[in-house]
Amino acid sequence: MTTDLYGGRLDRAVRLRGAGRADEARELLLELRAEFPDDAVVAYQTAWVHDVLDREAEAVAHYRAAIAGDLPEVDLRDAMLGLGSTLRALGRDGEAAAVFERALARFPGDRPLRVFRAMLRYNTGDVREAVADLLRLLGETGDDPDIRQYRRAIDHYAADLDRSWLR
Repeated sequence: MTTDLYGGRLDRAVRLRGAGRADEARELLLELRAEFPDDAVVAYQTAWVHDVLDREAEAVAHYRAAIAGDLPEVDLRDAMLGLGSTLRALGRDGEAAAVFERALARFPGDRPLRVFRAMLRYNTGDVREAVADLLRLLGETGDDPDIRQYRRAIDHYAADLDRSWLR
């Protein structure tokens, strides 16, 4: 982070949030948002602290401002994940789905994005796709030798959970 621009306040807010003092971090970040309304990094950090405080509805606008701005790639991915997850938590499933699709188009194969999209799919009743997504992730990431030995079968079943090949 660039502490010169913010006089060390952004770094302090991040430290406060990390130390469990999110209310104090929120106050400082809202001051920074007022002072730097077009700053994507400040918007992202402000969204994040609102999520930490279970103030999801307030986080949405900050996430949107961050994503519309000039965020570093790693922060952009996290902001998109945060926005999609927050919208899902608020029951705004259509908006969440659009965010996850856009995020996965930008960051194809990103595993955390895929997990959160699977949770959304489950919430929207697309249980088959949710389970298939999670099985694919398990096959890709599982370090357990017992899982690895069945990876081919897991991938096969993930592709056709309804077992239409048996009918």
